[in-house]
Amino acid sequence: QVQLVESGGGLVQAGGSLRLSCAASGSIFRINEMGWYRQAPGKQRELVAVITLGGYTNYADSVKGRFTISRDNAKNTVYLQMNSLKPEDTAVYYCNADRIHGPHGVSYNTWGQGTQVTVSS
Repeated sequence: QVQLVESGGGLVQAGGSLRLSCAASGSIFRINEMGWYRQAPGKQRELVAVITLGGYTNYADSVKGRFTISRDNAKNTVYLQMNSLKPEDTAVYYCNADRIHGPHGVSYNTWGQGTQVTVSS
């Protein structure tokens, strides 16, 4: 069974930076798409950024130019570099992996446990 483990969240002042990491563990041949989502209190979970196996990326308009998603396919790990953080970026950030190919077939839409990011003004 594949598990996603996030790290790197924390408390930072506005204008600061954080780097999130998410490592997928288990028997994995490849992961088609990895991404980050976030959920603020009282709001729905929303897309932050996604990256495909080939490196194609897509970002929410609210983070374009400030956040950068990347991945290390050999390590089945995805990263989110967050710069120029704003108080409105405060949320629980969740890692997602979709279409995970392994010896037992394909797993869809797997989530990590989430990591808290708090940006103070």
